[in-house]
Amino acid sequence: MKVAKSDFFKYQTQTTPNPLGLEVDFARGNYIYDNKGIKYLDFVAGVSACNLGHCHPVVEKSIIKQLKKYMHVMVYGEFIQKKSVQFCKLLAGEFPENLQNIYLTNSGTEAIEGAIKLAKSVTGRQEIISASNSYHGSTQGSLSVLGKEAQKKAFRPLIPSIKFITYNNEEEINAITHKTAAVVLETIQGGAGFILPKNEYLKKVKNRCEQVGCLLILDEIQTGFGRTGTLFGFEKFEVIPDILVIGKAMANGLPVGAFCSAKKYMEQMQQQTKLGHITTFGGNAVIASAAYATLKVLLKSKLIHQVKEKELLFRKYLTHPKIKKINGTGLMLAIILETSNEANELVLKCLERKLILFWLLWETRAVRISPPLTITKKEIKKGCQIILNVLDEI
Repeated sequence: MKVAKSDFFKYQTQTTPNPLGLEVDFARGNYIYDNKGIKYLDFVAGVSACNLGHCHPVVEKSIIKQLKKYMHVMVYGEFIQKKSVQFCKLLAGEFPENLQNIYLTNSGTEAIEGAIKLAKSVTGRQEIISASNSYHGSTQGSLSVLGKEAQKKAFRPLIPSIKFITYNNEEEINAITHKTAAVVLETIQGGAGFILPKNEYLKKVKNRCEQVGCLLILDEIQTGFGRTGTLFGFEKFEVIPDILVIGKAMANGLPVGAFCSAKKYMEQMQQQTKLGHITTFGGNAVIASAAYATLKVLLKSKLIHQVKEKELLFRKYLTHPKIKKINGTGLMLAIILETSNEANELVLKCLERKLILFWLLWETRAVRISPPLTITKKEIKKGCQIILNVLDEI
């Protein structure tokens, strides 16, 4: 049955006044196909969620196999479900010892909620410090630590005892005190424009946390699973958080998240408050099977090792007077233009030319480039040429 575009606007709530409105029929590899069979080269990957491209055959096979067994049997943490356990064990093998206990959730924002609760439980403190221009999700706790007042003023009151520091400002690190339960930071600031930590900033924050006895929470919802050229961003910047929050590409397109920490911390929250965090569909067997298959492919293939080379290709091809700079690292890149109008035109005109780009949240001059890690050199060149052609016209 054909779905009318008018039904989309009538019956389904949109998050912005002017959605792109591409009518999707199916997606395969690095392309999305519309209802007329026209294919679009995808430089967004579901906002960094489909690192293996769309409908990767290994992931698809794993999902189908699990579907034939069961989908849901019990709330999280009660029954032993093979794929959930296998995934957690495989992932823990890639982590330092203090991150090897994993709580599976439905989303990244739920994982942030769990991480905040864990930090308060472990430290007995209430104050949480986050960064200005940060993004951690849209639920009440995640919104509380989001660093953009315009995004949350309509929803106050939020969680109390939240303070903000400026990302990469070393002088403000001293705002972290013995009253602080946790500092929550994006390893790379996403919505702010793919801002990298400078001068070992994350290490210095971690040192301060250790001095005052609070915990460092790193939000790797977007930077995880190979996007920066290492499995997780904290490896790239040589800092180990006390709590790691992950999601997005974890199941290559299915809704998922997790917060990871030391077993002693997780047990402390569990013992202090029974059902301190509970979720119905976290650890769902179908999603866990996708996550397990995704991680296996990433670990066995050369995709992560190829990320740096592909980044250099983007930087080589995307040379244009209207491009002021390219922020980010790996396949988490942001073209910074002179004005927000130029950014808008670039996204919309590239869509007309069958190339999918997207915006960032707070940096309005930025255009996101976060393709699947499976993007080929030929596709990189093709997409970049479309971008250059459009920039010549606007």
